[in-house]
Amino acid sequence: MDKYILALDQGTTSSRAIIFDCRGRVHSSAQKEFKQYYPSDGWVEHDPFRILESQGLAVADAMRSGGLKASDIAAIGITNQRETTVVWDRKTGEPIYNAIVWQCRRTADICEDLKARGLSDYVNEHTGLIIDAYFSATKIKWILDNVPGARQRAENGELLFGTIDTWLIWNLTGGKVHATDYSNASRTMLYDIDRLCWDERMLEELGIPHSMLPEVRPSSGNFGTVAAGIHGFESIAGAAIAGAAGDQQAAMFGQGCFSKGMAKNTYGTGCFLMLNTGDTSMRSRSGLVSTIAWGIGDEVQYALEGSVFNAGSVIKWMRDELGLIKTSADINTLASSVRDSGGVLLVPAFTGLGAPYWDMYARGTMLGITRGTTSAHIARAVLDSIAFQVKDMVSAMEEDVGFRFSELRADGGASASDILMQTQSDLLGICINRPSNTETTALGAAYMAGLHVGFWESIEVIESNRVVEREFRPQIDSSQREYRYAQWKRAVERSLRWADDSYKQ
Repeated sequence: MDKYILALDQGTTSSRAIIFDCRGRVHSSAQKEFKQYYPSDGWVEHDPFRILESQGLAVADAMRSGGLKASDIAAIGITNQRETTVVWDRKTGEPIYNAIVWQCRRTADICEDLKARGLSDYVNEHTGLIIDAYFSATKIKWILDNVPGARQRAENGELLFGTIDTWLIWNLTGGKVHATDYSNASRTMLYDIDRLCWDERMLEELGIPHSMLPEVRPSSGNFGTVAAGIHGFESIAGAAIAGAAGDQQAAMFGQGCFSKGMAKNTYGTGCFLMLNTGDTSMRSRSGLVSTIAWGIGDEVQYALEGSVFNAGSVIKWMRDELGLIKTSADINTLASSVRDSGGVLLVPAFTGLGAPYWDMYARGTMLGITRGTTSAHIARAVLDSIAFQVKDMVSAMEEDVGFRFSELRADGGASASDILMQTQSDLLGICINRPSNTETTALGAAYMAGLHVGFWESIEVIESNRVVEREFRPQIDSSQREYRYAQWKRAVERSLRWADDSYKQ
């Protein structure tokens, strides 16, 4: 087949464009990083126009290096950092504030107020989520409450809200399509995942006008076409946007976790564990959330999910803030120079802890440091911290579903680390399955778009594309596993609620 699928993979720290052939192999790709803003403790922002610009630059580079023109692209799939919130003017397209990133904790007080008003059970029952600053809803409220004139403009119908998929779709279509998909809508804390509609009570409780919200469409479906003359996207003008999904749902799709009971973990900026629960949503008793996996045609599938806020970002912290490594890949060389962490434990609660703790006030902690601690031990502790956090989520998920995992499919940038993958297998006591193509987030978005336009005929054809690169199996016994995990739990205890002023008093 002489046509290709273009995936726009808009992530937390970079925008990527990856072009796939009919076998799911990468034809060409490009990546552009963009600036992160930290205006206050626990606050994280992006410039929406820099996101758009970086995505356009990545597209142009990927098309150029692949020697392709717009007519060579059968369809475009979009996948995105979820929950990150943009509010912009309906007429001018100008954002009224920076994008508030999913990691941002500024709305913790709004969340505490919702809990105090007795909304925790309602939120869980209707949205599948828990009340937390992670999700989009309280970010929208914060913008409306803190940007002068924003609430009145919203009530007048002048403002639009979108997660990053919606922001890209609106801009690429020249403002003609204001839409999202089921998976992204289910991450807002405003969407009823069983009735498949925006929840009027949540909108009322948070003072968010319905007119701001995008239309919700199937993940594999029509999202318009790229308009002519869109700066940075001229090389794909006229191409159909035929798929959209939040990054973790897209990764799950790209991993081929199509059947109930299959699970994947993405090792990206954060870590995201998802288990397919089929056509029925399941509520967690263990601090996980229920979410929509994707919508294909008239069918919707659900998933249980656990989210870790800081994983690959901890490696970047070692590189950018500590200066202990020059490139992210260097951590493997440094960590492999020692047998273990030398007793050092790092809890990377830089922006709080996600599942299963959901502590907005937790902060980073490093324990077990001695005079003999070296940068290599810290590097090992960083990789260990990622694996321990995934262990927390898997334990919670197994408790919910009542069975032990036999395998975990791994993807994302940090999954390239053999040390991390072996440590993960050791701590879980199961096989870690790593595909030859770890670009599963972009691949999942491509698959969704390709399915809609007939580029791939069926799910079965997609499944046949997956190739396993390596499997990792446990190399420690259960007593070692239990001891190491007990030490981790002790360290976590010392990080909890550290930034909570009332707790400190």
